[in-house]
Amino acid sequence: MGCDPRHEILFEPVRIGPKTLRNRFYQVPHCTGFGVEKPWSQARHRAVKAQGGWAAVCTEYCTISAESDETPYVAARMWDDHDLRMLAVTAEQAHELGALAGIELSHTGAHGENSESRLPAAAPSQIAGDFAVGVVPRAMTRRDIRRVQDDWVAAARRSRSAGFDIVYVYGAHTYLPGQFLSPHYNRRTDSYGGSLANRARFWLETLEMVREEVGGDCAVACRVAVDRRGALGVDLDEGLEFVSLADHLVDLWDVTVGSIGEWSLDSGPSRFYREGWQLESTARVREATRKPIVGVARMTDPDLMASVIRSGVWDLIGAARPSIADPYLPEKIRQGRVDEIRECIGCNVCISKADSRRHIGCTQNPTAGEEHRRGWHPEHVPPLAEPLHALVVGAGPSGLECAITLARRGARVDLVDRDAMVGGSMGWITRLPGMGEWGRLVAYRAVQLKRLPEVALTTGRELDADEIRGWGADVVVLATGSSWSGDGLNGFTREPIPGADDALPHVLTPEQVLLEGKRPPGPRVVVYDGDGYFAAAGLAELLAGEGHELELVTGYDTIAPFAAETLEDVLTRSRLHEAGVAMRSATTLAGIQPGRVDAENEFGEPFTIAADAVVLVTQRVSRDRLYHELDGTLPRVHRIGDCVAPRILAEVVFDGHRMAREIDQPDPDVALPYLRERPMQDPPPAPAAPPPALALPERPQPRPRRVELLEGAAGQVAARIDELVQGRGEVVVAAGRGAGDDLEPYRRLAERYGGRFAVSRPQVEAARATRADLVGASSRVVAPDVYLAFGISGAIPHLVGMADSGTVVAINTDRAARIFDYADFGALLDAEQVARRICDGPPLG
Repeated sequence: MGCDPRHEILFEPVRIGPKTLRNRFYQVPHCTGFGVEKPWSQARHRAVKAQGGWAAVCTEYCTISAESDETPYVAARMWDDHDLRMLAVTAEQAHELGALAGIELSHTGAHGENSESRLPAAAPSQIAGDFAVGVVPRAMTRRDIRRVQDDWVAAARRSRSAGFDIVYVYGAHTYLPGQFLSPHYNRRTDSYGGSLANRARFWLETLEMVREEVGGDCAVACRVAVDRRGALGVDLDEGLEFVSLADHLVDLWDVTVGSIGEWSLDSGPSRFYREGWQLESTARVREATRKPIVGVARMTDPDLMASVIRSGVWDLIGAARPSIADPYLPEKIRQGRVDEIRECIGCNVCISKADSRRHIGCTQNPTAGEEHRRGWHPEHVPPLAEPLHALVVGAGPSGLECAITLARRGARVDLVDRDAMVGGSMGWITRLPGMGEWGRLVAYRAVQLKRLPEVALTTGRELDADEIRGWGADVVVLATGSSWSGDGLNGFTREPIPGADDALPHVLTPEQVLLEGKRPPGPRVVVYDGDGYFAAAGLAELLAGEGHELELVTGYDTIAPFAAETLEDVLTRSRLHEAGVAMRSATTLAGIQPGRVDAENEFGEPFTIAADAVVLVTQRVSRDRLYHELDGTLPRVHRIGDCVAPRILAEVVFDGHRMAREIDQPDPDVALPYLRERPMQDPPPAPAAPPPALALPERPQPRPRRVELLEGAAGQVAARIDELVQGRGEVVVAAGRGAGDDLEPYRRLAERYGGRFAVSRPQVEAARATRADLVGASSRVVAPDVYLAFGISGAIPHLVGMADSGTVVAINTDRAARIFDYADFGALLDAEQVARRICDGPPLG
């Protein structure tokens, strides 16, 4: 398939000042942890995106002087000619692959810790910063203002010399220009404070000076938060007025929402924000400018992208996280391979990796950050030198990634899992509130499995050691995962909790609650968190929603401390508060008894909490029994993922990928060394362009049909559908995004016809159904005699999944929905109304 005609608008060129973008895909600035300290990782990470079709690739924020030092965070720098040389590599490699290169020049202002330079932070007024603890800046004098503007011009000049095509004057996320604009930070009484025109003066002057210096050679971009959505920044009306004031100085508007204090708004995690939500504010920028606009909204759906461009509110589709998850997203859309997109799951582990861990990584894409130091490419793996037959035991995130990567290298792979569906730990994770979109991790890999004949998948079979020894595989990889400790083993006491036993009715584990349906025997429940991430909070919210009185207790100093690294900590605590969950930190459980738990506060003082049940979210324990039984009895047996050590999803996916990449090394259990960068040495030669992406087998195609539209009101159409269904055999009733929030009518309809109820992926991601209900190419494909599609628009994997259905009936209010091209009968009506009318009709027979 080539590019879908409805997506061709995304590949039109766009002029920005003196430069032209080859299409509408724009990788906005985002952090990596590379800066100028890892210049070749910086360059290669961006270059792979350029190769994947992004028309522009930008650095992270790039400070202009020692006064805007970002330490302890790692940012790019353009302080001197050494920085120029280090960042020139990024521009060179982007150009070699047909993309423009952008650099986001910035000054931290009131937020700057300046831990390396030891200089005081500089800001419009002496108002303490909202990001770093204890930072109080000095109020800038007019001389300071001019010096900073001169630094900006000097950095812009070096950027042009380095080969950058797009130069930013960055003030979004309440960086220095945004602080001047914001009445929260700017309390000045001179010509740089007071009215909006005065507060905008610093930014306008800086734009004018940068434009005068480089505007004939480079596009001048302005990144601005047009809607504060919180306590900081400016309101939408003032944001739009600033755009009008500065429009004559700007070639490209890069628009965001929120501030550094509410960064979770702009980089909204999927647990709390839907795809595209920022458009509520950023779409209004068109009212103030006719210049090109780029925005971000964690978009992975090309139909949504195209509709945004057609609407005229944006000219470019911006992306940070989706470009990390799939650097080849534009090229896959151009080739009509949208089912191969690694969709961002919105977990924000990339932010944790880049900001806190100093080297970017991704849950969905294990090659992110490894492009230079390990030489990994997201779409190419080196073929095996010799034939290989591999048995992978366990089809969770790590096992799936390992099996797929081995098959792409040319191995014959048997993938065996004890559960009925693939996914492993994702089976319980995606049942937590707000976690549906994390199912994309499995959905992408499930589609790849169906397209790789080299992988033979067996589910519902648990292998023992003797069966594995007799399998005849050349190599065995165990991905058997982990389980939550049932005795309360935890990292606070490093011991089990007295009285903890998950065989007791009042002691529960996450798997028991989410997979087995075990519930507390009484209303008062304590969830004890030794994990510090999403599991305990999600379980507390779930059980509170079921009517239990919840208290979340943790030994950590704060609730869900790891979530601070993914911008979810405040959001998590707010949602728990709204759900009525009491929270208690710095507390350890000393014992569990029926009706109560014994606890100690941070000073060792004992107390009790009344509780009818305790949910233990303390520590996961590797399921590694098989490995120890097999170790030494087979020549090549390895383990990956949680089976080695329980970790976050990004690490277990990485582990499976690394094992498959290095399976033919002498000792795959020991990772190969990676390149370490020493920037003071001469730069290495530019890496050769990687070979073309591996050609996958021809994928199944949707089956085009000639739709007959059913005319009449809902009752008439309901009667006609009833006639079509009767006596035709197996029936599936599927509910999509357009079916509404209440799925009960569709379940009732499936019962009426003695068929199966199913949903499309948006309903799973919205947590209204589970992955067991999923239909489409990323699930156990159902091709019944009659397929009733209510409110389904028709994503490609879904259309492939229903290709062999006998009769397809589509009910949707949108005549442009793709599904009508692949249905036998269609109705332009409200899906829920039709379903209810059928259910309320006379009994069958």
